[in-house]
Amino acid sequence: MGSALPLGEPVPSDGSLPLGTRIDPAADFSVYLHVPFCRVRCGYCDFNTYTSSELRGARQDEYADTLLREIALAAPVLARAGGVRPASTVFFGGGTPTLLPPGDLGRMLAGVRDTFGIAEGAEITVEANPDTVTPAVAAELAASGVTRLSVGMQSAVPHVLAALDRTHDPDNVRTAVSAARGAGLDVSVDLIYGAPGESLDDWRSSLGAAVALEPDHVSAYALIIEDGTKLARQIRRGEVAAPDDDLQADMYELADDMLAGAGFGWYEVSNWARGDAHRSRHNLAYWVGSDWWGFGPGAHSHVAGVRFWNVKHPAAYAQRLAAGESPAAGREIPDAAARNLESVLLRTRIRDGLPVEELLGEGRHAVAALIADGLIDGHAALRGRVVLTRRGRLLADAVVRALTD
Repeated sequence: MGSALPLGEPVPSDGSLPLGTRIDPAADFSVYLHVPFCRVRCGYCDFNTYTSSELRGARQDEYADTLLREIALAAPVLARAGGVRPASTVFFGGGTPTLLPPGDLGRMLAGVRDTFGIAEGAEITVEANPDTVTPAVAAELAASGVTRLSVGMQSAVPHVLAALDRTHDPDNVRTAVSAARGAGLDVSVDLIYGAPGESLDDWRSSLGAAVALEPDHVSAYALIIEDGTKLARQIRRGEVAAPDDDLQADMYELADDMLAGAGFGWYEVSNWARGDAHRSRHNLAYWVGSDWWGFGPGAHSHVAGVRFWNVKHPAAYAQRLAAGESPAAGREIPDAAARNLESVLLRTRIRDGLPVEELLGEGRHAVAALIADGLIDGHAALRGRVVLTRRGRLLADAVVRALTD
């Protein structure tokens, strides 16, 4: 049910930002809507999600109304700080947003539109389990204003899906993509590599199947073993093998080669798109440090340099909002060192890179050595940008340490 929330200072019951906080009205604003429901908990998942047996005091059929209360509370908070702006991106994540009726998702989106406005040409994404998408669902989502569907494919190989505890029918991935296309939606597919028992040939098959779907965007994430998950316990007991770092590196290089050959360009370490127009603008908002408000239990927000996060359980979230109180559990204002670390960590991951001038002294001195080691693109550095090479993407953590130590 997700990792523990960070520590932080208390948030006033009305959710007000710290005294003196002023929002840049010209800065982009994004909205994240968390839907914390899943039919089955996947063995690798550490997200703040709940199956029906874990809800205890919260109801899935009341969730849209509950979240709309938080949206209503956010408006005066932003207004007092001078920053009610139309949303440039909206993202329904989870969990499995498409476990809710599309009408509920549409009402939440309408709440965003009525409260903040939605910018012209905004990107509006819904994450979806392939088993939950039909032509009728896709059409209703499109009619409500959704522009993009992100389909949780993960793998095309049955034994790999079983190792991940994914229960969807692999054939339904194509059905979901076809339904989204029929409704005029952009399509992204999500993949995971490095599952127990997955070979390089298995991964090649999944990549080939993903490319054959002709999506606009592909995300491919290395499996990470999170503490407290079923998979972590299985590995600890010796029931399955831990991911092999060298094999995962080979899988990443294969993905980069196959996707490039199919017309996809990398723009973030784990993301490829058919041209700039199909990049995930919502995720880019996170990587470049834009303002966003995360609605829903356990959701995190970042507004004018202030970070805050909600209580985790849907029941506690609903109780606070029913009482007219903010569901925020805590907040913090990162200091200059923390902001520098975060900026390097996030912005070096994207193809646009990080301006060299934003590095602190020791970080600037490390650039030449990283170029010599083949981790940073020397031509980009001459233009004043820190851009990772493919080898640098594979060793991104080491690059960040060198630039921030």
